[in-house]
Amino acid sequence: MQLTEHLKQHFDDHLRTTERTVAKILPDLEKAIQLCHETVTQRRRILVCGNGGSASDAQHFVAELVGRFEREREPLAAVALSTDTSILTAVGNDYGFDHVFSRQVAALGQTGDVLIGISTSGNSPNVLRAMQQAHDNDMRVIALTGRDGGQMAQGLSGQDVLLCVPDQRTMRIQEMHILLLHLICEGIDAQLLGEPK
Repeated sequence: MQLTEHLKQHFDDHLRTTERTVAKILPDLEKAIQLCHETVTQRRRILVCGNGGSASDAQHFVAELVGRFEREREPLAAVALSTDTSILTAVGNDYGFDHVFSRQVAALGQTGDVLIGISTSGNSPNVLRAMQQAHDNDMRVIALTGRDGGQMAQGLSGQDVLLCVPDQRTMRIQEMHILLLHLICEGIDAQLLGEPK
């Protein structure tokens, strides 16, 4: 396959994944936006966690909330749990890597806060533990996953939201995750500021 054809195939695959994702999760995406909007307007926090590329997505999303997305507004309370290397290394060393997010949720999470857990497989042990701790702290959870949703989909309560990208390929799932996070930012801003002109 020539390079041009190979690249075009990737774009075609991306578009197909986008179409399948829209068909599957649009109502749940609206629920996630509403949940995040309620959380920030009640002066509660959004905690976000993930590993690797999902950690980068968590940090990116939090930067859009605390800074701004596309329009000026007040900063919104959000924390990426993958950013404090002292906490990550201390907890990882003393308790094990599976606890690096749940210990932070135990310390920071309060009733009315939201945890966004990101895992393309839906099976990351440290994200699963963070979800369990969020429920213990009377928090709601938004799970961004792929494939069949994995164990994360099974660990959700009726108050939680599942955003599961219907694809098997990690890169396609990650592409959809950043789009979904941008749409959550846009949805929050639209409710806070009105529809963009």
